[in-house]
Amino acid sequence: MVKLRLKRMGKKGRPFYRIVAADSRSPRDGRFIEEIGTYDPMKSENQVTLDSEAAMRWMKNGAQPTDTVRSILSKAGVLKTLHDEKFGK
Repeated sequence: MVKLRLKRMGKKGRPFYRIVAADSRSPRDGRFIEEIGTYDPMKSENQVTLDSEAAMRWMKNGAQPTDTVRSILSKAGVLKTLHDEKFGK
């Protein structure tokens, strides 16, 4: 199963994350299929960059986001767009 999840990067005490599509069996920081964005929790503003089209494409094909990535996608408006497309509103 493909999951949309965070891959930790950076250094000790200064993390940032890449939002990736990866096989659920691969390690957290291991092999991934595609990078779809970044998340920097240490910045105060503009901490997320996201390719919303790629995220929607992966979710339409059955990828499951983790809880944190689901929250990021929700704040970016991707889940609402996906819901509207699915139910035709």
